[in-house]
Amino acid sequence: MKHFTSISAFHRACGYPLPQQPLLSLLTCEQLLRCTFGEDPLTTDFYMISFRKMKPSGRFLYGKTSYDHEAGALSFIKPRQVIQITDLQLVEMAFMLIVHEDYLLGHPLHAEIKKYGFFEYEVNEALHLAPREEKILWDLYHQMGFEYGNNPDEYSKEIILKHLDSMLSYSQRFYKRQFLNRSTLSGSTVTRLTSLLTTYREQGHLQTLGLPTVKYLADQLHTSPRYLTDLLKQETGKTALDHIHAFLLDVAKNLLISSDNTIAQTAYELGFNNPPYFTRLFKKQIGLTPHEYRAKFLN
Repeated sequence: MKHFTSISAFHRACGYPLPQQPLLSLLTCEQLLRCTFGEDPLTTDFYMISFRKMKPSGRFLYGKTSYDHEAGALSFIKPRQVIQITDLQLVEMAFMLIVHEDYLLGHPLHAEIKKYGFFEYEVNEALHLAPREEKILWDLYHQMGFEYGNNPDEYSKEIILKHLDSMLSYSQRFYKRQFLNRSTLSGSTVTRLTSLLTTYREQGHLQTLGLPTVKYLADQLHTSPRYLTDLLKQETGKTALDHIHAFLLDVAKNLLISSDNTIAQTAYELGFNNPPYFTRLFKKQIGLTPHEYRAKFLN
């Protein structure tokens, strides 16, 4: 697998002219331009933000998912994420913004960029843009391009990074709109999550496999763990792990009242290998220890 530490080497491998700056590149693919990055998977030391509309003949792969959507979409790739891009034929203007992680050194965005969860999403969770949203992001790209193409001075980097920060903030806003639209179209994520957890318990997986993980549930719902958590937070204000705990503790409350099992036996039945952890979680969420909860309802 190829790994690129410099943007210049990446440009040479892709057949592009060398970038004007060693740690930053702005690329625009004209209509119907064939963009080929080689057949092999690759990784880089760069953040890559790309907007594209493409014909379904090409393939854009990262994670384990292939992207072939013909509508305009924005995708986000973080450093050292495996990607594979072959034989893309774009049907309209597209851009790719490449930012070496070292370009952010000494700037607040070096830390803040990590808070944007969409860099953890799978490719099929790209941000699909409305025309008005496309225009906003293109405007920001062109403003960065203006600074990038002129003679740099002491203000250039700060201005470019402010536009990048704005692009990320707008993308966060637009993702929230996408979450709302997705919920309307495909039903409540919470409902589907609860159904999965119920099936997991009924099939005896709590005893054989242990506590369900966010990754397991995300895989069943065909999303990445980060996308699932962000989607649930938008819908309910709670994370995926919060929902797992709420489900298990709801079952625990019934078991404590309806059976004579010890607290430890109840914990093991629910997949907790550490009964004291179960007790602490129960106390934190319910406000009573399991012993206190049982005594309250049985005495």
